[in-house]
Amino acid sequence: MKFTKYHGLGNDFILIDNLSSPQPLLSPDDAVKLCDRHFGIGADGVIFALPSDNSNDYSMRIFNSDGSEPEMCGNGIRCFAQFITELEGIEKVGKTYGINTLAGVISPTIQGHGQVKVDMGEPQLLAQQIPTTLAEKDEKVINKLLVVNNQEYFVSCVSMGNPHCLVFVDNIDSIDLSSIGSLFECHSCFPQKTNTEFIQVINSHYLKMKVWERGAGITLACGTGACATVVAGVLNNKCERKTTVELPGGCLDIEWCEKDNHIYMTGPATKVFVGEVDI
Repeated sequence: MKFTKYHGLGNDFILIDNLSSPQPLLSPDDAVKLCDRHFGIGADGVIFALPSDNSNDYSMRIFNSDGSEPEMCGNGIRCFAQFITELEGIEKVGKTYGINTLAGVISPTIQGHGQVKVDMGEPQLLAQQIPTTLAEKDEKVINKLLVVNNQEYFVSCVSMGNPHCLVFVDNIDSIDLSSIGSLFECHSCFPQKTNTEFIQVINSHYLKMKVWERGAGITLACGTGACATVVAGVLNNKCERKTTVELPGGCLDIEWCEKDNHIYMTGPATKVFVGEVDI
């Protein structure tokens, strides 16, 4: 099977041309093997470019490195958009695609020079939409107390089609993600588990963030997490609606547009290599 490797700020993916079938050509177990960084290709996930089953251009499915399937992936959909231009044989600057995902239709626009701007849609803020039990179903989860490993954290929750738990801290370098990330992900108050972002405010237009991704663990970047970070920052009066988010792998420009309530994410998608693998 042929594949192409892309990354978005170090959040890396194996891209598969799956246009011949409406179902992924690989199983979740296959994805686990391919994502292994010692015995496989190495990646945070496998992304399948599938034909659309409606009036949109394509469909996208993802298997994480642990075999689970997330609803959406912000860095992944930028890589997906660049991969589609490769399959089509031309980079159409200004072209906007309609992509079916498990989180709904997402619309990336090719900016040229490896940059992709994505209309990520509206953030979901009610507890039942996250989902989480940290508040009543029809309430927002803003600066709520969460106890993890006998330590108190004040968290906010946002869904970008997938769940995010956001924690503002004075210094993100003091956070040991490897020891507490999975405790947040699997906390009983998140029935579908959660992504977790720790955020340091540099100024009202610049945030630093590091992330533990549901199903993948520590990654160098998370696009939906960067979007959720700005939403939480605005709701907690810590940043402006147009803000740069610095992740371990680089920066994303995020705007929560007041006019239409949509989140717009702009950042790179970089092709690394192509190859073939025996399945």
